[in-house]
Amino acid sequence: MPSNALLARLPTKPLKTAVGQNAPDWLTESNLRQFHQLLQGPGLSAVFQPILDFRAHRYLGYEGLIRGPAGSPLHSPLALFGLAGHAGLTMEFERLCRRVVLAGFAALNVPEKLFINVSPSCLRDPTFLNGETAELLGSLGLKTSRIVIELTENQHISDFSALRDIIEAYRSLGYQIAIDDLGEGFSNLRMWSEVRPEFVKIDRHFISGIESDALKFQLVRAMHDIADTCNSRIIAEGIETDAEFATVRDLGIKLGQGYRICRPEVNPGRSPGEGIRALIEDSSVIIFPHERTQATVIRKLLRQVKPLAPNMENDKVYAYFEQHPELHVLPVVKDDVPLGMVNRHSLIDRFARPFQREIYGRRSCTQFMDAAPLIVDHKTSVQEVGRLLSASAKHHIFDGFIITEQGRYVGIGNSQDLMALITDMQIHAARYANPLTQLPGNVPINEHMERLLERGASFVACYCDIDHFKPFNDAYGYRKGDDVILMLGKLLSGLVDLQTDFIGHIGGDDFMLLLQSADWEERCARMLRQFDEHMAALLAPEDLARGGLVSEDRRGQPAFHPFPALSIGCVRAEPGLFSSHHEISFAVSHAKKQAKKSAGSSLFVERRQPAKEAGIAHPPATGP
Repeated sequence: MPSNALLARLPTKPLKTAVGQNAPDWLTESNLRQFHQLLQGPGLSAVFQPILDFRAHRYLGYEGLIRGPAGSPLHSPLALFGLAGHAGLTMEFERLCRRVVLAGFAALNVPEKLFINVSPSCLRDPTFLNGETAELLGSLGLKTSRIVIELTENQHISDFSALRDIIEAYRSLGYQIAIDDLGEGFSNLRMWSEVRPEFVKIDRHFISGIESDALKFQLVRAMHDIADTCNSRIIAEGIETDAEFATVRDLGIKLGQGYRICRPEVNPGRSPGEGIRALIEDSSVIIFPHERTQATVIRKLLRQVKPLAPNMENDKVYAYFEQHPELHVLPVVKDDVPLGMVNRHSLIDRFARPFQREIYGRRSCTQFMDAAPLIVDHKTSVQEVGRLLSASAKHHIFDGFIITEQGRYVGIGNSQDLMALITDMQIHAARYANPLTQLPGNVPINEHMERLLERGASFVACYCDIDHFKPFNDAYGYRKGDDVILMLGKLLSGLVDLQTDFIGHIGGDDFMLLLQSADWEERCARMLRQFDEHMAALLAPEDLARGGLVSEDRRGQPAFHPFPALSIGCVRAEPGLFSSHHEISFAVSHAKKQAKKSAGSSLFVERRQPAKEAGIAHPPATGP
């Protein structure tokens, strides 16, 4: 049992409520009088919102919520708790709410847990710790092991050691702990670290629209990963749509709460309805939002090198280079403002000439410095610096560049490091997101295939390839070729359901579709028709009149070629037919080759089940 001194260290007052001109609508004298009347008698009621266990297909528990008189300004809990805080009666009001919620929950006669909201300051309520609440629970037939204290983040916590100690006191009585609205309040990340709760609720802001917001998706995934490391169970709050439900489910989060599951009710259902069970059991896989590559700034390559003062003698600069063989350039800076750059090899070359060292050795280093170095701000993207280097004087490639922050010297950058970073970024981009279309690359394609296989989803893999693309590229130029690839990427994106159908760009003119839409074959047929229509708009009138393209063949002789056409090879991936993305890739590549055997834009669907030999799928060569 915590001591009185420990209790005194916990916060006692909620955050101040605005008054005067900025006062909320509910803060009136009339509402204050009605609030005081509520404290003296009946008028409050409890509603309960289920918390769904996705894996068990049942409710884990219910969150108990308080409501004021229906149809009055005090019906909203926001007004009720705001008035309690303004009147300095938060502890008394929460005590009353606790009794109402516990009595209402006992009347439900359900075996699940009850989550009750408690402000940190109200943990010091003596009736909560002295056994009075435990007696109430006993009289209602409830055990403390079924009660989860849900800490609300409406107060600033300054003494976490006191909070941690009193939480342990509650745990010793059998209660479990939850943190509400992770990411919404002042310090609940710190609270998570200190309290180590059994449950953590993610604020609904991060769940709303998560199926299309890459940043929210990554933040929630990170919270889920953190929870796994500290044995906390994540509850996704505010699930209101099928897409939010499916994204949370596919992320592997086991618990959820929100209007799409069930609204708060006086007497809620005892088990999930048929619609929710169908969402849980749905084997389809939602498309996770695609995170576009963010610009990397040049500060990533910053090397902190002590600069030269402009009055430093060339002899001393030479000696400094000898002491630091790893340095090829030294910046010259005055009052934090860069003036130029001294190159090691340029200085040595000058000193090697007859009498140059004797003449210039004791002169200022500014004598031999490059007075027009390349200077870039630390927030400039590495791609922009690369463009600046390629367009500047040749010696800048060898010297590198000076990096500044608000015009003040902070360090230098090396051109070799820059080129290496840009190359790594291009390789990464090619694997994760195609730089031309920004569609997912090979790694996300394979990862999504594996997600579909693991869930046992039925889907169709489609390999899209442009026939006769090279002759078009040769005749019209690579920029027009890029226009065709961009056109196809946009066309495919517009003809699929982006929540269930995955589009990936393998590279060049090759695309991969992983379709869960029931009408996938009809969509593919529309792709072929629309590709031919869009392609015609990109062709010159004389080529259209000729009915084809004329370009040189490999021997340099004029050759006639058909117009670019779209070939799509499709393989159905029913549960159990394939065990890895490698097998699917092999099968769909074969189907694509079959499609390319037909003249013009064509669709080939492999309708036989693949024969498996040595663990590899070998689809037979069959027609549609």
